[in-house]
Amino acid sequence: MNIDLSNKEFLIRFGERLKKLRLIKKLSYRQMAQRCDLDYSYISKIEKGKHNIQLSTVLELSKGLNIKPKELFDFEFDIKKYKIDM
Repeated sequence: MNIDLSNKEFLIRFGERLKKLRLIKKLSYRQMAQRCDLDYSYISKIEKGKHNIQLSTVLELSKGLNIKPKELFDFEFDIKKYKIDM
């Protein structure tokens, strides 16, 4: 699969996915932060696509949500907006 996606758009999609999963688990920013040992404002910035995070942070977020790390990357792409070869 070839995806032509900008860094900014990727960060936005990742943040949207994180927020969706956090809300499904019915966690506030503060609860999520406590589970992940991260600052709640940092999580807010990730969800808004304003931080390019490290893989270790992905691991902490997945632990906090009690999911596999790959689930954080399971977001949809608009195939009309991006060039996607499958």
